This record gives sequence, C-alpha cells and structure tokens, in this order.
Amino acid sequence: MTDAPAARLAAFLEQLEDARRARDVTLIVVSKRHPAALVRELAAAGHRDFGESRHPESREKAEALADLGLTWHFVGQLQRNKARQVARYADVLHSIDSPALVDALEGGEERPQRDALVQVNLTDDPGRGGVAPAELESLAERVAGSSALRLRGVMAVAPLGEEPGRAFERLAHHAARVRAIEPAADWISAGMSADWREALEHGATHLRIGTAITGNRPADG
Repeated sequence: MTDAPAARLAAFLEQLEDARRARDVTLIVVSKRHPAALVRELAAAGHRDFGESRHPESREKAEALADLGLTWHFVGQLQRNKARQVARYADVLHSIDSPALVDALEGGEERPQRDALVQVNLTDDPGRGGVAPAELESLAERVAGSSALRLRGVMAVAPLGEEPGRAFERLAHHAARVRAIEPAADWISAGMSADWREALEHGATHLRIGTAITGNRPADG
C-alpha cells in the first residue's frame, strides 16, 4: 500500500466506518505544519474538513486554498489578541475557554456567527487549556448569548498518563450539562490519532486526526 496521505485517509475512513456504528462523525484532518499542497491532495480525494492550531500559519493556508471551499477548524489555544483575526478564516472555533475570549470575539466589523465549542480542562492543572468543569455552565451560557458565536458543544484533550476512556467518559457528562443549556449543542470534539476509538465509545462526534493520515509533521523551521 502506498504511503501517500490520500491512501492513509482512505484506510482511516475504512477503520472509522467499521467503528462508528452508523453514527454521523466528522473527521477533521489536522494539517498543522504540513504544506498547503498536502491539504490540496486530500481535498482532491474528497475530504473537506481540516484543522489548524497556529496563527498565522493557519491563515496563510486558508488563504492559499480559498478556491477549494473547505471547512476550517481552529483546534489550538486561541489567544485573545488574535481571536478576531482567526475568526475571519476559521469556520469552527474549538477552544473557547473563557468569558474574556468571548468578549474579544465580539464587536468590530460585522461577520457571520462562528460555530464554537467550549473547551473543558479534564486535568487538575489550571494551566492547561480549557475551562474548569465548575465554571462550565457559566461559560456555556455566555457563548450561547454571544452575537459572534453559535454554541455547538464541547471539546477536550485526554490528559497524559490517564486512560483516555475515563477522561472521555467525564467529557460526555460535561457535554450533557451543556445540552441542558442549549439542546442543539450536541457536538463532542474529542479523540486524536492515538485515542479516537475510546472517544467514539463515549459519544465523540468530531475526531481531530493528524499523523494517522498526514504522516509525521515536519520539524519546525
């Protein structure tokens, strides 16, 4: 079998089809640090959803590939001073983690509402990305009332050193708390190349897959 990204995409989709039990799942190919040419190759194979985590690299890639009509997901930590710039090209913001970030996205020039997920910190380390579970409802209500954002659900990264299934079970509980505020916010963004099966078992609707499809990322230059 060839090691081309398109072939890895096809192989992954075959595994996903076997694992998802007919549930709709959005596969987001995370193209961080890979060239725009790789995204174009996967788009030619029929894929439409791509994830990026670094600005301005993600902006440059989105602009270079604007002719393809792709859906761009910003999956990295979103800095307040760059939030509006990211919202100009990203269709979905996966890492809303504070009221201050919501404030930064509001105002200014008119732009369509962006789909948004509240990132939940599944660790005991307050320095990690995501809102503390105790503050989840408050932030979800803030996003739901935002003129700039459309509350879609939750996102999280499984902590290192913990069995992923246990972490994603907690995330499923947090997702239910958000749905109690906004019933339509039924997205769960969870699962990467190493733990996507565990994420699916606990209700993930969006998988963020990088190396399993794109191959190893080039080193930073």
